[in-house]
Amino acid sequence: MKRRNFIKAAALGTVGAAAATAPYVHAESSPRIRWRMATSWPTSLGTLWGGAEDFAERVSELTGGRFRIRPYAAGELVGGLQVLDSVQTGTVECGISASYYFTGKEPTLAIDTALPFGMTTRMQSAWMYYGGGSELMNKEVFSNFGIVAFPVGNTNAQMAGWFRKEVPDLASLKGLKMRIPGMGGEVMAQLGVNVQTLAAAEVFPALERGVIDATEFVGPYDDEKLGFWQVAKNYYHPAWWEPCGMISVYINQKEFDKLPKDYQHALQVAAADCHIKMIARYDYLNPIAIKRLVDRGVVLRKFSDEIMKAAQEIAFDMYEELAEKNKTWAAVYRPWKKFRDSQYAWHSLAEQGFAEFAASQADMGQIGAETGMRYR
Repeated sequence: MKRRNFIKAAALGTVGAAAATAPYVHAESSPRIRWRMATSWPTSLGTLWGGAEDFAERVSELTGGRFRIRPYAAGELVGGLQVLDSVQTGTVECGISASYYFTGKEPTLAIDTALPFGMTTRMQSAWMYYGGGSELMNKEVFSNFGIVAFPVGNTNAQMAGWFRKEVPDLASLKGLKMRIPGMGGEVMAQLGVNVQTLAAAEVFPALERGVIDATEFVGPYDDEKLGFWQVAKNYYHPAWWEPCGMISVYINQKEFDKLPKDYQHALQVAAADCHIKMIARYDYLNPIAIKRLVDRGVVLRKFSDEIMKAAQEIAFDMYEELAEKNKTWAAVYRPWKKFRDSQYAWHSLAEQGFAEFAASQADMGQIGAETGMRYR
């Protein structure tokens, strides 16, 4: 079977298989394999680092313990922003990270994680598993790095992040020093922000010392773990640059090709299992964490329509410019954009219609009375 056809079949089949697949029964002749896996996360992040641990455990379960992967936290083997390089060069056999960290190597990697004003978690999952996204990303992008990649989790829609001072309008963004990676960072730069990219473990010290004025990260649960609320009280939303935040597992192509077919399948089933589990875990943990943060004096603030509209215009202008000069970007972005637009057309009919009604019945004042949330 050709590689791209194998990837397509796996992408279409793993979601259904993931829920029901039992551990394989392996003969004593099945090889015992030990891999190392680099990650971009510190161990304090129970969802992201926990997702890496879940993946390794699931692979072991599916192979009767004969295929074991040891995950390493950021900095133990390689830095958090060196995961893709380490898999590409074969320093480690596999790694887990967010692909938008590596857009300096290839802008199209951002589409693997999230684009500003892009797709939500459900839309992104539909694209990856059934809309040809996984096949397209592997064929057009990851193959150039000698890597095969699969979705292994998603943070869902994120919060916009922590700001020492309020940013009520476009003028207030000028000169702001902010940690924000990927295409979101490029849009922010055009809005006048001094953009920086830092690994997870470096963000809190930079914010505490005033090296940066603001940072985005993920959402209430992870952000609480990293302690951002201790040095910045303004918690903004929505993260228009990350309506979802897909996490991927990278596997060195040569090492993948050496594996027995059932071990290859085990990797993909484990990734799909963990993808579903992380989505649910975030939806469970974030509402609990946001209550604790507000109890600690955090104030929830919303980006103005002025900022949102300006950012959206810049984002799609940037995408079209990239499509004119970057063939790889165009090959992925054009079908991605078509799929995105069809998803929003559908969701605006069914999902949004219900969501608007449901939200209107639970006004913010009532939510505040029940949870103690302070909202601006």
